[in-house]
Amino acid sequence: MEVKIESVKIEKPEDMNCILGQAHFIKTVEDLSEALVNSVPNIKYGIAFNEASSDALVRFEGNDEELLELAKKNAYAVKAGHFFIIFIKGAFPINVLNEIKMVKEVCHIYAASANPMEVIVAETLLGRAVLGVVDGVKPKGFEDVEDIKQRKELLRKFGYKF
Repeated sequence: MEVKIESVKIEKPEDMNCILGQAHFIKTVEDLSEALVNSVPNIKYGIAFNEASSDALVRFEGNDEELLELAKKNAYAVKAGHFFIIFIKGAFPINVLNEIKMVKEVCHIYAASANPMEVIVAETLLGRAVLGVVDGVKPKGFEDVEDIKQRKELLRKFGYKF
């Protein structure tokens, strides 16, 4: 059996946060939508989910047209069964990840980031599968005293540390 491996770049604005994962049921988009708004009531989001059987459609939900279109476009480009992608504004992934993980259909979270991302996909005669996600760039070295100071200041600026 032949397996083709390719990289699919996630197309998004530079500072846009997104979450990539795998789930297993047609109601995934509705349940993920509820998890997002229950976590951060004014969050803006777009979700797309690739159905893996029956009609094999890209299912989608959201409350922001731009984010919804990004989700649909990227999910369709990945074309892996049961893959989902969520784009968010007005929150960070850290604000919603636990609730997303608690959605009963969610099997796996691949990545949650604003970094550039590529999805590594394998294709067989049956279909496509996500092997993993490249999230950002390679490390360039170790942080120094000034880098540590800047990291700590950034966390306090965002309100994650006091």
